[in-house]
Amino acid sequence: MDRRVTRGRPRSAAIDEAVLAAARRQLSEGGYSALSFAAVAQEAGTTRPAIYRRWATKSALAESAMASYPTGDPPVRAAELPSDPFADLVAELEDFRHGVSRAGRLSLVGTMLQSTTAPDAAARYRTRVVAPRRARLRAILERAATEGAIDQDADLDVAVTMLTGSWYARCLAGDAEPGDWPRRVAELAWRALGGATA
Repeated sequence: MDRRVTRGRPRSAAIDEAVLAAARRQLSEGGYSALSFAAVAQEAGTTRPAIYRRWATKSALAESAMASYPTGDPPVRAAELPSDPFADLVAELEDFRHGVSRAGRLSLVGTMLQSTTAPDAAARYRTRVVAPRRARLRAILERAATEGAIDQDADLDVAVTMLTGSWYARCLAGDAEPGDWPRRVAELAWRALGGATA
């Protein structure tokens, strides 16, 4: 829930966006514990009272910053995808790679894992960013199983986690991005799930 304070004079949309942009950057670079109204106010060119009039708590500000994070084009829904689950899986992983490679995105993932991050802010991130991606990946694999492209009893719960988890594991190990990562990961998972790739 967005707990912004609404009483008082009309808010400036320009200040709102400047504050949210500063909050997003601070969350990405320093994590939730480092997010402060004073630093956000200085970076956004406004005052702490102006921010408090909009967001009563740090958690509320962090939640709004999560909700305002640019997500790019709306994702294609599974029902709208052509009937080529493997190609769709590669495309979804390419979209994931593109998104997580943007400046600050990987740091934001780490921020959401910190114990100091407010639970409601972390929940907002999971709801807005993590859950939709996992749902799209699972929908692709479920369609593949229905069409007989992979085993019908394949462990999709583990597969969905492995698909994106391999990216984070690579980053933690400090390894360079392998060439054609989306296709290579898709092929490995596809074969493990009982499918065959060209």
